[in-house]
Amino acid sequence: MKLPEAIDHPVFAALRSAAEKVGLRSYVIGGFVRDYLLQRPSKDIDVVVEGRGIDLAQAFAEHTQSEKTAYYENFGTAMVVFGDYIVEFVGARRESYNRGSRKPVVEEGSLADDQIRRDFTINAMSISLNADDYGQLHDPFNGVADLNEGIIRTPTDPKITFSDDPLRMMRAVRFATQLDFHIEEATYAALNQNRDRIKIVSQERITEEMNKMILAPVPSKGFKILFNTGLLHLIFPDMVKLHGVDFVNGRGHKDNFYHTLQVLDNLCAMSDDLWLRWAAILHDIAKPATKRYYPKQGWTFHGHEDLGARWVPRIFKQMRLPLDQKMKFVQKMVKLHLRPIALVDDIVTDSAVRRLIVDAGEDLDALMTLCRADITTRNANKMKRILRNFDEVEKKIKDVEERDQLRNWQPPVTGDMIMQMFQIPPSRMVGQIKEAVREAILEGDIPNEKEAAVAFARSVGEQILLEQEKSK
Repeated sequence: MKLPEAIDHPVFAALRSAAEKVGLRSYVIGGFVRDYLLQRPSKDIDVVVEGRGIDLAQAFAEHTQSEKTAYYENFGTAMVVFGDYIVEFVGARRESYNRGSRKPVVEEGSLADDQIRRDFTINAMSISLNADDYGQLHDPFNGVADLNEGIIRTPTDPKITFSDDPLRMMRAVRFATQLDFHIEEATYAALNQNRDRIKIVSQERITEEMNKMILAPVPSKGFKILFNTGLLHLIFPDMVKLHGVDFVNGRGHKDNFYHTLQVLDNLCAMSDDLWLRWAAILHDIAKPATKRYYPKQGWTFHGHEDLGARWVPRIFKQMRLPLDQKMKFVQKMVKLHLRPIALVDDIVTDSAVRRLIVDAGEDLDALMTLCRADITTRNANKMKRILRNFDEVEKKIKDVEERDQLRNWQPPVTGDMIMQMFQIPPSRMVGQIKEAVREAILEGDIPNEKEAAVAFARSVGEQILLEQEKSK
């Protein structure tokens, strides 16, 4: 099969000219070919060279006058930017592995050697850039057929493929999730058989693949594969603990693992924010630790939102996720995720709404999206009622927000103002006055305005000083 239309772009003509100049046979391989056949746009081009990939990269950079280049002599790879395209070069190679490491012993090889070492058949296809067979598709493992049938399959024995490089197990799950493909039977079985090999892979690489999976349209598919193959038990045991249902006197609770996956899928239909998706994954993470049964109440998970929020830094550290504002955002979402839902069931007071607006701050919209995703009842009438009430809560929030201007709220009276007002140093009294002003505004006792807040702060401070004088 020839696919000259796949490489009908000046970048490929330049690659061909550069390859002819240095006398090296070269091929576009992997993701670009796969995505072209799937009709998915791609600007990342991998070129495999029968010879030194760096030599072709240098010739290509000179031919295109590209100034954005990177050469990695130790690895025999290079990168050159051409317009919107990122072109990466590597010499064709054959590999052998030591069982204690996923870093192979590499030798120079042919195109066939390079294709057989690829992870999956759909990533082993190449298109020739050579004059004698320009545009020819090389598909030794029937990758086109697997693409058409939606199959993830390894080119060779999957037990050896996954044992040699266990990260490929995460990639299998990630591709199956991203492309909505199914993993071929023997390949799936090998995930389970080789799951312990994942222990030699760095957490950074595991998390990188997991994040790509989480960004898929329906990430629950990947989590179910990870769970059923035992991989999730090794890479994310906290999540596995959510699985299962306990019964006492015939009364059980919902399976919080599958509930979490439903919340995640619901959220993904509303937002593509990776960190809000992580909040969905972690929103009930502490339920197993807080689970209690009471004869009158049934099953309870009191305080799981607070404990879960305290666990977020530990989980982020273990998963090698960023310990910055992204982590704090997830922590806030986990801590607050019950608050809007509680307003659905209770009488909605302005005070409760004000507190939610202030505590959520600029992340209020994200919180409301998470909470809407958290509504997962199978009872159609109950779902309709809850969603209707939730709409009323959102309307109430909008009304209070517009009236009281509390989004990203900052106290109208600062600590410096209080210290200057009463000529006092930093002290407990300053904190007492600030808290009193905050509560008065949130309760609606005074308007959210500087003049009213200053007057209230003065009266509170004078009262504190009077009480201090009396106690002497």
